[in-house]
Amino acid sequence: MQLIKDKEFGGERPLFASHDLHLDNVTIHEGESAIKECSNIIATNCRFEGNYPFWHVHGFTIDRCFFDVGGRSALWYSDHLKMKDTRIDAPKMFREMNDIDIENVEMNDADEVFWRCNRINIKNLKLHGGTYPFMFSNDIYIDGLESDSKYVFQYVKNVEIHHAKITTKDAFWEVENVTVYDSELNGEYIGWHSRNLRLVNCHITGEQPLCYAHDLILENCTFGPDCDRAFEYSSLQATINSPITSVKNPLTGCIRAKSFGEIIIDENLRAPGDCKFETME
Repeated sequence: MQLIKDKEFGGERPLFASHDLHLDNVTIHEGESAIKECSNIIATNCRFEGNYPFWHVHGFTIDRCFFDVGGRSALWYSDHLKMKDTRIDAPKMFREMNDIDIENVEMNDADEVFWRCNRINIKNLKLHGGTYPFMFSNDIYIDGLESDSKYVFQYVKNVEIHHAKITTKDAFWEVENVTVYDSELNGEYIGWHSRNLRLVNCHITGEQPLCYAHDLILENCTFGPDCDRAFEYSSLQATINSPITSVKNPLTGCIRAKSFGEIIIDENLRAPGDCKFETME
């Protein structure tokens, strides 16, 4: 493997079609596609300022690096990435990628990140700002997530999340086969139109949560007082270890809660309309 150390590059495609490179303390200045159509690349202690540096790269490691604002759309159409201890200030990262493994990464403009990616393994990720992270991505495992991005996890499939704090709006819409453990979900309209969404030991806040959900499961969860009109037109099995402010027109299943402030069943209830309500002793 060739070592390139303490160098600076700029302009168009300075390392195009390179293979078996170790870049150490390298700066990629303004320009485009610095490391395009490459394979077996290691980047340590590097700084990326130009657009689109890693496109069509197969097998690469990014360790202790920094992506400046100018390094937008840096990681597209690539696979087998390992990223660790890296800060990203640029938007639109991770697009159309497979086999992503990241640890201790902070993204300070998480706009449209992780779109149409498959097989993502994440440990300790911070997402700040932006909209629609993880759109249309599949097969995701996360342990440790802090996010204040809007509309997170929409149209995703086969996701397992542990130890997350998510503050958002319209999260987990149109998802399929998603399980969230030991997490805090804060935001309006969470989990609408989901299929096989399972929440375990989670605290949920925000109005009108978990409506139009199919085969929804909640185990040992708690609701904040602003969770009103919950479960409209949802089929579910739920154990809520707290009071629920209000429930409106659930389709079917069973809701067991510490108490119910209001159960709204009106003329708009849809069949089968046989949901059971149980109060904990």
